[in-house]
Formats: sequence, C-alpha cells, structure tokens
Amino acid sequence: MSGGDFGAAVRNTEGLQPWRRLFHMGSGLGIAAFVFFVGPDSPIPVATLGGALAAALALDCIRLRFPAANTVFFRRFSALASPREARRAASSTWFLLGCLAVLAVAPAGSFVPAVLVLALADPAASVVGRLWGRHALGKGSWEGTGAFFLVAAAVLTPFAGPPDALIAAALVAALEVLPTGIDDNLTVPPATALALWAVGAPG
Repeated sequence: MSGGDFGAAVRNTEGLQPWRRLFHMGSGLGIAAFVFFVGPDSPIPVATLGGALAAALALDCIRLRFPAANTVFFRRFSALASPREARRAASSTWFLLGCLAVLAVAPAGSFVPAVLVLALADPAASVVGRLWGRHALGKGSWEGTGAFFLVAAAVLTPFAGPPDALIAAALVAALEVLPTGIDDNLTVPPATALALWAVGAPG
C-alpha cells in the first residue's frame, strides 16, 4: 500500500469523531463498573487491565513497525482512530495505562471516580472545544475546559461532596489543559486521584 493510501486513511479519521467519543465513554464506564463490582483490591482487575494493555502495546508495535498494517488499522477503525495516532501509540493504550497506574498505586476508593472523570469529562471537553471553542487556553479552549470542569465536578460530587468536588475538578481541569505533550488518557486518571487525595476525599 502506498503512502497516499495511508494519508487518505488517516484523513478519514479527522473531525468530531462521535463514535470515538462514545467508545471512549463506554470503555471508561465499563472499566469503572468492572472494577467496582469485582473490587479494586482484587488481583483480577490488575491482571485483566494488564493483559489488555499488553495486547494494545503489541498492536501498536505491529502497526507502527509495518506501514501496511497501520494503513489497515486506519481503514478498519476509521470511526475510532485519530490522526494523532498515525505515528504514535493509540489513545486506548494510554487509556489502559492511565487506569492501570491508578489501580496500582492510588487509594482503592479513587479508582472509580478517576476513571469516570476520564470517561465523561474528557470527551465533553473535546466536543465542546471543537464545536464552540473560541478562546484559546493552553492546549485547548476556555469553553472546553469549562465543560471538563462542570462534568468532572458533577462526577466527583457523590464521592467527595460538593465543596471538595469543585476544588478537585478545578485542579484536574487546570492540569488537563496544560500543553505537556502527554496524552490526556494517561494523565487525567492519576491527576484526579491526586486531586481527591489533596482535598482529603475518602479513599
């Protein structure tokens, strides 16, 4: 397959990508529910997420090593892929790594809210920023960051109470918009767990 084929396949993944957002949300909700019902202290979630991460890393290695495989990936998963994944690991790989990091090192009670913020606030910020973002802020926009903050605050309120949820959501929103160059799927879950710890939310 030619470079032109690959370029065309990548261009087909540009835009709002609604199915990608829904997949992101569904994956996060599913992982949060799975860990909640199995128990964050059980070795099963660590083994399951670790196995999924190993598979995702293997897929990334194959497609990034072999251009033809990368072209097939972008053609088959055009509704879920993103142009930024053309030359780097897929967001789902960072997603799994971020979840696994929180599960491994953060207080058990912070896992579900951290993943829910990633599942719901992150795509909300992306959609609002793409559709209505007019005022730049860091790597995003004030509008997208505002959406992230509101959704994160709503998600965290049942776990931390309104005052602490607002503070934690503001901390995570501020960290999320920083132009660090690191994938949000990796940084948001640990940042949320850290923010919950900082405000003294029960873990």
